[in-house]
Amino acid sequence: MSSLLLLTNALQPSTEVLPALGLLLHSVRVAPAEGPALVDTPGADVILVDGRRDLPQVRSLCQLLRSTGPGCPLILVVTEGGLAAVTADWGVDDVLLDTAGPAEVEARLRLAMGRQQITSDDSPMEIRNGDLSVDEATYSAKLKGRVLDLTFKEFELLKYLAQHPGRVFTRAQLLQEVWGYDYFGGTRTVDVHVRRLRAKLGPEHESLIGTVRNVGYRFVVPEKVERAAEEAKERAAGRPKADGPDARPVARSEQSSSATAEQEAPVRAAKG
Repeated sequence: MSSLLLLTNALQPSTEVLPALGLLLHSVRVAPAEGPALVDTPGADVILVDGRRDLPQVRSLCQLLRSTGPGCPLILVVTEGGLAAVTADWGVDDVLLDTAGPAEVEARLRLAMGRQQITSDDSPMEIRNGDLSVDEATYSAKLKGRVLDLTFKEFELLKYLAQHPGRVFTRAQLLQEVWGYDYFGGTRTVDVHVRRLRAKLGPEHESLIGTVRNVGYRFVVPEKVERAAEEAKERAAGRPKADGPDARPVARSEQSSSATAEQEAPVRAAKG
């Protein structure tokens, strides 16, 4: 039995969106089809998105899910008329008609989870993001080739965030994923470990662990950090200052012409 997450705004999700789910033994949880609602939603084996109505909004939601890295297959449920609107840039792994029977739904779920498992098995033990490398086999992390002196939980926290670059996690989610469900400490533990991690990453790389105000933390893709820094430098360099070296000097010819014009002005006035 698999854990399915159904994102829909329907009043009767189980019977209305995909009736075949009622004939299968999977555990189905329902959440609003909105980006903010996903932050506190636990993980699932497969995410089903109700795409029977408001296709532009559903497309944006699917792209948001893909960009934040849900870590599981994403299947879109549409009507037959909606099939023509679905393209590769939606970021979904498969499409299901809302009229699909139990056998087809079960087969597509099985294939989607199988492909996900193959991808996970083929993934390297070493996670690389910019100057940072995290080796799961040796439980070591390096920054520009320098080994970081991390505790076990600091390593686990850094590894988990680096495995999901860009995805935002609440403190409660990190507490469950890194410390485990049997941990009875408060979420303040997460803040303390993040602060220690940033100190060990150093001033140049502490921004790899970004804070999302009133939500939690995320691993910031290094390329985005570097690009933003370069753009800021370019903007600063391209902004001329009135009294700086970019100020245009007044040529001598312009000064002499101006002086001559001032001398000739009274003469013309006298003649007039």
